[in-house]
Amino acid sequence: MITERYSHGHHESVLRAHTWRTAENSVGYLLPHLQAGQSLLDIGCGPGTITVDLARRVAPGRVLGVDASADVIAQATAHAAAEGVTNVEFAVANAYALDVADGAFDVVHTHQLLQHLARPVDALREFRRVAGPGGLVAAREVDYAGVLIHPHIPALDEWLAILLQVGRNNAGEPAAGRRLKQWAREAGFADVTVSASTWLFESDEQRAWWGGSWADRALHSTYAEHALEQGVADQATLERISAGWREWTAAPDGWMLMPHGEILARG
Repeated sequence: MITERYSHGHHESVLRAHTWRTAENSVGYLLPHLQAGQSLLDIGCGPGTITVDLARRVAPGRVLGVDASADVIAQATAHAAAEGVTNVEFAVANAYALDVADGAFDVVHTHQLLQHLARPVDALREFRRVAGPGGLVAAREVDYAGVLIHPHIPALDEWLAILLQVGRNNAGEPAAGRRLKQWAREAGFADVTVSASTWLFESDEQRAWWGGSWADRALHSTYAEHALEQGVADQATLERISAGWREWTAAPDGWMLMPHGEILARG
């Protein structure tokens, strides 16, 4: 039986990438729909950088960020305190069974969570319950099967193939972006607005940050542990992938595009 597991884990190299995320670079499709005073639930909030940004935008509305990991919830709480944002709190929770009343929040948001779930439609049904008939559910997911990388580095082909295989072996779907509309319709939403956006990493600084993160993740994160455990890579392969990321980082023409699907769903 395939067991649902988080493929990336919470190694420092992973959290280094997650803390780069902000409302501006990751939630642009939702921002026009936010208003001061709204209540907002952020599911799979990770270290809380997006959550805290959203809390600023809906203040003085109540914001709750939840995640399955107690360690990252502690980090998110510390981040909010350091930023002086007081209308947000964080808690450990299960995305399939939220300890929240029906229709408790005006906005329910999730970013890069559904790709890791074995039952994304069930999760969306739960988000729909929490938002209620008049609430808004917003979701954004990368589509790893559509990633474009230049220049061509064979080791990065291996990286992507292993990432897709590990994610699916862990009961997730790394090409989630293209499936959001389908999942939302299956979850019973009556009104689904679909959009797409990208992350582009190409400057020297962006390549150093993203490529450096993955050079470490390829060797030390849960991605590496699961790849070895599942037999989809050996240590030599992971070392080759890490070196491939460093080669890409050093390439002045290096360019990477990551497509994302997005939905705004009601009813």
